[in-house]
Amino acid sequence: MKRTLTTMLSLMVGLTLMAQGMVFEPEGTTLEQAAAKAKAENKLVFMDCYTQWCGPCKKMAKDVFTQEMVGAYMNPKFVNIKVDMESDYGTPLAKKLQITAYPTFVIFNGDAKEVGRFLGSSDGVKFIENVGKNSMDTNTSDLEQRFKSGDRDPQFLQDYLKTLTASYKVDDANDVAEAILEGKEETFAMDPELAGIFMKHINNPFSKPFKQIMKTDVILKGTVGSEAVDMKVQNVLTNYMRKLVVEKDGTASLDQANYDAFVKLTKDAGMRNANHFKLTPLILLAEKQKDYDSYLKYIKEYLSDNSIDANDMQLANWVKPFADPAVDSKYKQEMKQILLHRIEEIKKGNRQPMTKIGNMTLSRPTDELLGMLVDAMDGKMPNQQK
Repeated sequence: MKRTLTTMLSLMVGLTLMAQGMVFEPEGTTLEQAAAKAKAENKLVFMDCYTQWCGPCKKMAKDVFTQEMVGAYMNPKFVNIKVDMESDYGTPLAKKLQITAYPTFVIFNGDAKEVGRFLGSSDGVKFIENVGKNSMDTNTSDLEQRFKSGDRDPQFLQDYLKTLTASYKVDDANDVAEAILEGKEETFAMDPELAGIFMKHINNPFSKPFKQIMKTDVILKGTVGSEAVDMKVQNVLTNYMRKLVVEKDGTASLDQANYDAFVKLTKDAGMRNANHFKLTPLILLAEKQKDYDSYLKYIKEYLSDNSIDANDMQLANWVKPFADPAVDSKYKQEMKQILLHRIEEIKKGNRQPMTKIGNMTLSRPTDELLGMLVDAMDGKMPNQQK
């Protein structure tokens, strides 16, 4: 009788687990804790890397993770955890794992070594298919160890680069791309395959290939096109520049050593807009620190520099901090005067208002948009008369 009851209870528990979606570990469970449990239970770890603002993340949590067939597939094989990648625990983990897009799903073995990853929302069937494909250990850790040990066999580097590309590990892919281009800095631009590796994978502005292109880009432009090269250079510099303001424990600071080196890099390259890369991190830092004296000082310095130009939408973006009612009105008035000066320049014909951003047509010319911001700073609604 007792054995029969035990058997029935086990069956009931099994049916209950089968009739539900994915079971996740309690909030706050770390990767290390999940890996220890997975190792003890002969499972893998499935980690949902999400953010609070990510719409597709919420859709997966609501519509896919709750499906019975998904739970039936995942729960017996995985210890499932969720990590907010902008939380105190998640932020450094996202950097370590090189996660920059959401949702990203990462699978680990019981030693917390990555087995595979994929990203993006999907339906339940495709999700299960993606999990299955990325649960087979591709020996990524072995490839990583070979690379760190100095293996530079050309075919190995190409294979490893493909693996990293599939895993969206952009920083590691940059390192391997640098190794492929090592010694070819002055010739790779004329080789379409090597030029393609540079365009797709190099993201370190201090790398030898990137410095070479900053020095002379004529050949590369002939290989892949002028517009593509110009965009590549600006994107690499912009993405690096954004990392120079470091936020930790609610405070913001400047990575001074790397900032100084970055400013020198752009200046030595003779870039016409070098001061853009010098002043923008300082503007961002002052904003994060709510140091509005410095914020306005650097904005004015930027606007007075003839070598660079802030377009109307950049001006509008600089207004954002002054939407906070707690900001002293004197700072709002200073920003208002900057806007009024730009509007006057447009009225005089000294500047043309923007009507497009890229291929997107604006709902109205930017002088009208700036005027609406001035009204808002005066406490007027858009439909009110001045």
